Amino acid sequence: MKSAILEVRGVGKSFPGVKALSGLSMTVHRGEIVAFVGENGAGKSTLLKILSGDYDLDEGSVLLDGVEVAHATPLDARRGGFRLVRQEPEIVPHISVAENIFIGEYPTLGGGRVDFTAMRNTVNDLLERYGFAGLVDIEALGRTLSPAQMHIVEILRALKDGVKVIAFDEPTSSLTKEETDRLFDLIRLLRDEGLGVIYVSHRLHEVMEISERVVVLKDGVPTGDLMTAETTEQEIVQLMVGRELAHGFQREETTTDEVVLEVEHLSSRWHRDISFRIRAGEIVGFAGLVGAGRTELAKVLFGEFERTGGTVSICGEEKNIKSPADAIAANIGFAPENRKAEGLILVRSVIENVSMAIYSVLARFGVLRNREMYDAVSPYVRDLDIKTPSLDQEVGKLSGGNQQKVVLARWLAAKPKLLILDEPTRAVDVGAKAEIYRLMDDLARRGMAIMMISSELPELLSMSDRIIVMSDGAISRPVEKADATEEAIVNLALGKGMA
Repeated sequence: MKSAILEVRGVGKSFPGVKALSGLSMTVHRGEIVAFVGENGAGKSTLLKILSGDYDLDEGSVLLDGVEVAHATPLDARRGGFRLVRQEPEIVPHISVAENIFIGEYPTLGGGRVDFTAMRNTVNDLLERYGFAGLVDIEALGRTLSPAQMHIVEILRALKDGVKVIAFDEPTSSLTKEETDRLFDLIRLLRDEGLGVIYVSHRLHEVMEISERVVVLKDGVPTGDLMTAETTEQEIVQLMVGRELAHGFQREETTTDEVVLEVEHLSSRWHRDISFRIRAGEIVGFAGLVGAGRTELAKVLFGEFERTGGTVSICGEEKNIKSPADAIAANIGFAPENRKAEGLILVRSVIENVSMAIYSVLARFGVLRNREMYDAVSPYVRDLDIKTPSLDQEVGKLSGGNQQKVVLARWLAAKPKLLILDEPTRAVDVGAKAEIYRLMDDLARRGMAIMMISSELPELLSMSDRIIVMSDGAISRPVEKADATEEAIVNLALGKGMA
């Protein structure tokens, strides 16, 4: 029997109007990979923040390696041996990879000078030991790194000294399949070295592949502690949401003959000769590998990136879109992939974030009135079941799924003709994912045209009327729903049979 490395005993945590954790007890053993799963708001992030020293607990206790700990600060947690690899890596843009890994803990020479030689040698040793050699330049500046390289920096920062328990929070949300496989190899290596590993993910197929045990949370309390080999995804889902969810989501066709978006021979820094149409009531999925140009295409259409050639028409009228303001005026809405950095102002309230796209409608003589904002926003918050103590709550304090709903509520309020969704269910739980699918289906039934970018093939196959595959800045001919298979999409994404 493996000994316990982390013990959580009766932990509770409350916020104004919300009981985030209640009597939570669980154990992680040495050399064990334990997955935490649950819907957004179930308490996973709160527990991780208590363990990492970001939050104080209200009741209960935490023992690390048999010693009760009170992580008043992240530094206390680090010194105790707990590490958290965050979903969004914290990278300083203007310093090197090596400096980012050692930030705040630089090795020094006499007189307080930084020992850059020792730092570089240690980082090179870490890259070699954990299988990352050649994947990142230790002299590269933080701002030049890809998402996968940022994760490498975050992981090596966690592993450089004294780690006993390491937690990964949604680590694969921006990784390719190859990068995910490499991460899983690392996690198994850490397990074999005797660390306790916590894996938090909404991707249940990953949980089933990498974990040995699954702890299920719902509304701040544990509803299951299961051996992975003895359970199923469906059983986990039922424990998470308290009900059975159908696998996938199948839509009925709602397409009309009205062309909402027509793109002809579009070119940009990232694209060449892009042409396609999306009709009212149609959901067109965009597939492709990382770097294919899908997100860049969305940003060109929304006026964030420059279009160098071709035309874009909305409902038969050519539009010269040079900014997001132009796009909004042309009845285009855009929910970006990175909602925290690009889709929301985290320190502002729910009401401010939702009403952002309709300020011009709500303002009278340049003045916004709270009563009118509340009246305009409340129906969408209610219809989307956004879980928030009040409309004045800071968006940054909501769960990931509720943050995504806030972004969607903004565009529901604006009533665009075309809605562009970039990875609409990234890092949201299965319950919130099903709600987003139902919302997309409802919007299509009302005649909205939807352009959906997704890296999840089952999502594309179930939600799309047609699928356009991008590869190296070019697009395929649309693949009709009846002809769409995972194999066909992957082949096109690899450049086989592109137009």
